[in-house]
Amino acid sequence: MSRFKGSRATAKLHWNEMDRIERKDAAQLVAGQQGLHIVSVGSPVPRRKQERARAKCLRALILELHGFGVTRLCLEAREKELNARDIRTVVTTRQTALPKGTQIRAEHMPGATEPLLWISDIVAGAVRAHRQGDHTYTELLGPTLLDFDVTTDC
Repeated sequence: MSRFKGSRATAKLHWNEMDRIERKDAAQLVAGQQGLHIVSVGSPVPRRKQERARAKCLRALILELHGFGVTRLCLEAREKELNARDIRTVVTTRQTALPKGTQIRAEHMPGATEPLLWISDIVAGAVRAHRQGDHTYTELLGPTLLDFDVTTDC
């Protein structure tokens, strides 16, 4: 992933800063990685309720990941208070929605220091493009992609 960023002046790779060819190359690179890329897509998401919608999507994602045996979740770091909110969502989900004794932990890492987090940005960008009518990138991701809707009730 670091090599793919190239000489960009930004701290990390961003889907929104890529042109169409770079996006295609990025999707092909991600498709070549082992694993499944799981995306929870929440709607509606009014501007003033984005954190509530994020929590609902995170909860749904945790439940899905649990079904695949995932025990560690790495999230891109944001502000300290928002990171704490994410952790509360993980803990609450583990305590209220998963079988007793389930082990799943989450940690935050700065996006600039963990290039593997850039994969999430690429996959999310591909899913967004798909939902806006451009299927190019999700077709490249093929069976490595699982996306599902989350009703946010926001």
